Amino acid sequence: MDTDDVVYIGLLILCIFFGHFYRTFFEDIYHKKWISTIFGLAIIHAVSGNHILHPILCVLINAVIITRVHYKYCHIISFIVSFIYLLFFRTTQYFGIEYPPAHTNAVQMMLTLKVVGLAFEVHDAAEIIEKNKGNELVHESLKKPIGIMDMFHYSFCYIGCLTGPYYRYRTYWDMLHSPFTKYAPCLDATFQRIKYVPLYAALYLITAHFFPLKYSETEEFYEERSVLYRTFFLTPCLFNFRLRIYIGFVLAECVCTMAGLGAYPVASDPRSGNGPLKYEVVDEIAGDEKRMKTEDYNFEAIHNIDPYGCEFVRTFRTAMKCWNMTVQYWLAIYVYKRVTIKPLRTAVTMFVSSLWHGVYAGYYLCLCSVPFLLPTEDLWDKLYRQEATGWKRTVIDCIFHFFRVQAFSYMGIAFLLLRIDATLSYWKSIYFIGNVVCALFYVVGIIIQKRRKRLRAKEE
Repeated sequence: MDTDDVVYIGLLILCIFFGHFYRTFFEDIYHKKWISTIFGLAIIHAVSGNHILHPILCVLINAVIITRVHYKYCHIISFIVSFIYLLFFRTTQYFGIEYPPAHTNAVQMMLTLKVVGLAFEVHDAAEIIEKNKGNELVHESLKKPIGIMDMFHYSFCYIGCLTGPYYRYRTYWDMLHSPFTKYAPCLDATFQRIKYVPLYAALYLITAHFFPLKYSETEEFYEERSVLYRTFFLTPCLFNFRLRIYIGFVLAECVCTMAGLGAYPVASDPRSGNGPLKYEVVDEIAGDEKRMKTEDYNFEAIHNIDPYGCEFVRTFRTAMKCWNMTVQYWLAIYVYKRVTIKPLRTAVTMFVSSLWHGVYAGYYLCLCSVPFLLPTEDLWDKLYRQEATGWKRTVIDCIFHFFRVQAFSYMGIAFLLLRIDATLSYWKSIYFIGNVVCALFYVVGIIIQKRRKRLRAKEE
């Protein structure tokens, strides 16, 4: 485990302990806002130094856009400007500016989602008001017009500033104003999440020792190892990567649960990234102290990773829904559903996701492969898996699971190697097996599907 990872984990653990202090000793909303903001700025400065000017400048630019530009256009302008700034942030060396530290990149990534998401929230809320011709915002929208200081506090709140999870402004507002943190099982929720972290850490250290990623870039790996070994190496190498992400994401969730962010009654149907679907239930329960004491609560609003699902679900499509769930919510709501040309939705969403992750070609080779993989999986799912039952379904599920893990590993190595030359060298050394198998399965699947249609037509 390198120094950056140690610092990263250490800061997350510090934030978890601070959360108990923050939730227990501060009740005044004004104090809670400023303390969470000051601590957040301190964390960002600790990992960024003078590069903290990047996130501050990004927030100030978006503050002007959100508060001054007409609501019909503020979300589009915020999206374009924020992603252009993110691109500039990652290419500062070409402008004679020192490249920011790795942790600052993580801060800037989450901040981009927050400010753009807030612009969309403002836009959507204003449209609802215009449609309903009302003076007050509805439950699902913002409680009051957003000011510059509101945006500043939301952007630099210590919760999620390093690695997420993404949460809406309304979720942040509820943490400050709603009484649920007094009754939600914050300590128990934190323990239930964190108890598996030692297991993830142990497995991470073991796999990192036997299957280090750097080994795949050595001459020995390509000259002395067989094609079979190089193909096999993908699976434990990507398993090691997933374990690293599990540790970071679970600890980040614990920062939220310990502070009480995302605590909602189960009856309000909270969803990852979004918060409650039934805000009328939230308001109803918040006004009844006796009911608040007996209500069941969860933290599904900030649920960002499902390690069990990532490892054991059968299909690639369902596995994606278990991974970085709050960011996927952001992509689904603010990108996928906003693309008017439906056949392009997946491709555009994966491109924006790649752009958000970075400028390296590996991100695009990995994420932009998804629109080609999903139709193939869906095709075979309809042909064989959906109609199967009993032992036949079990066998097919195992086959799907095997290919899903291999596909994830094959694509994921591009995400890890980053450089196009390193990625293509690796894929070439195993004869681009992932691309070949995917194309072959798609062609064969289409042939089988057409044959079935012809047979059904004859029978009819």
